[in-house]
Amino acid sequence: MRKQILVTGGAGFLGSHLCERLLNEGHEVICVDNFFTGKKRNIVHLMNNPYFEVIRHDINFPLSVEVDEIYNLACPASPIHYQFDPVQTTKTSVMGAINMLDLAKRLNAKILQASTSEVYGDPQVHPQSEEYRGNVNSIGPRACYDEGKRCAETLFFDYRRQYDLNIKVVRIFNTYGPRMHPNDGRVVSNFIVQALKDENITIYGKGTQTRSFCYVDDLIEGLTRMMNSRESLTGPINIGNPEEFTILELAQKVIELTDSKSKFVYKPLPEDDPLKRKPNIDLALKELSWRPKEKLENGLSSTIKYFEILFENEEAAEITPMKKEILVKAF
Repeated sequence: MRKQILVTGGAGFLGSHLCERLLNEGHEVICVDNFFTGKKRNIVHLMNNPYFEVIRHDINFPLSVEVDEIYNLACPASPIHYQFDPVQTTKTSVMGAINMLDLAKRLNAKILQASTSEVYGDPQVHPQSEEYRGNVNSIGPRACYDEGKRCAETLFFDYRRQYDLNIKVVRIFNTYGPRMHPNDGRVVSNFIVQALKDENITIYGKGTQTRSFCYVDDLIEGLTRMMNSRESLTGPINIGNPEEFTILELAQKVIELTDSKSKFVYKPLPEDDPLKRKPNIDLALKELSWRPKEKLENGLSSTIKYFEILFENEEAAEITPMKKEILVKAF
């Protein structure tokens, strides 16, 4: 059955892949984005689809549309972007959630919140399961994002308890893949960009801190399975790859795959940067029959190819129609 689905943050890295997936499934998709971090190039290949609509809008302000489901992905998700305007980041997480929840309540629509592993802070429990309540610095430089997302989760469950709203909450762990923003400050994009340009690769701390990297296609599969799950399954539920790597291991893999001449340079670890991050996905496996499939090396190769094409097109002041076609059809 064709559904009308709203995706906030739909021109972003994850949002654009989600829009594409939903369109391929035969649904009508309304993409809402204020284009602070989202990019038109991420969705240009969808523009000719008659079931795809784009609205430039900031979800800090109410929105009036008619839909069956809402995926709330709107919020800067990398430290560089969410620390640029921390007050706006908190507003987006909190006021944006309220506006989308009110819309869902009016329409009696199902709504999914893209929460984050950052709700666990710098964890004292490893790996992190959904029962763990976290170790977050509420007044630190990352708090605008961490606490904003925690508050959004609170709002979702209060709307569930007070209005019996059909909610879904997913905690997203580190995700990578094509359409990542080249200047988002995330470790995968940082390393690939630096390696392709033969620049020094920046390692914060000693590089022994760990992360778990989920390829974007696997993440989108988890989101859609959660949205389509039974109503009583509200979450929160972890979606991420439990395979753990040190930052140095990641950097070495990127250098190998790009055949780069880059060298490592070390800088102090940023404040409140987690030393370990690994999801326990037992709940996702049990309730959604979901587990990630893409191996890190294969996912990195696809991501590197995307950035190579992107940089080739940056040489021109404007992307020509032919190059644009190459860029969007590559992925």
